[in-house]
Amino acid sequence: MKYAVLDLEMCMVPKVYRKNGYKYRQETIQIGAVLLDEDYEIIDEFNTYVKPKFGYIDSFIENLTGISQTDVENAPCFEDALESFLDWLPADDVRCVSWSNSDPKQIIRETFEKGIEDDRLEIIFANWIDCQKTFGRKMDRRMAYSLEEALFISNIAPEGRAHDGLVDAANTAVLFTKLETDPDYRLNELYETARKEDVDHLSFCMGDLFAGLALA
Repeated sequence: MKYAVLDLEMCMVPKVYRKNGYKYRQETIQIGAVLLDEDYEIIDEFNTYVKPKFGYIDSFIENLTGISQTDVENAPCFEDALESFLDWLPADDVRCVSWSNSDPKQIIRETFEKGIEDDRLEIIFANWIDCQKTFGRKMDRRMAYSLEEALFISNIAPEGRAHDGLVDAANTAVLFTKLETDPDYRLNELYETARKEDVDHLSFCMGDLFAGLALA
């Protein structure tokens, strides 16, 4: 079994297009993924920007993701980018993994709205792994943790810039591997202390945990 851990970055779609031709709020602007082998080692990666048909990259999305309108101007359209991703996936047994179910939902919505069909998608969706849900079961809580929270709680130092598709995919892969393979899984000591003290709203702000610490 191999695992393709992926992450999508998206931009907003103006209301005018949501009334005339595309009814969803977001459109894909990047597909990033890493491939894990049977030993959970990263053996390959996939990364492409995607040129939106209806949406545009405003200052908020550019600051969040580091992706500019110039970056996507000559990028493939969603249909071509998705086909390249599906071609990149191994032909043998592989399961897709993402942080939350928002990524497969986005693919489903966007392919439907743009009239894209590919028989491979049905198999992929049927076997999709939601790493956020897996992590929630590990925590024995139903709340939706962010990837940043989950990495911190799991004592994993994130690499690279958050909200870059390839970076987030790689960080999710590290967390997924730990969840799947580490029999001595341990929580961050600060989080564990807060949890034992039954802190309200464990969807805490990271600043609360670091309050009072002298960080160099």
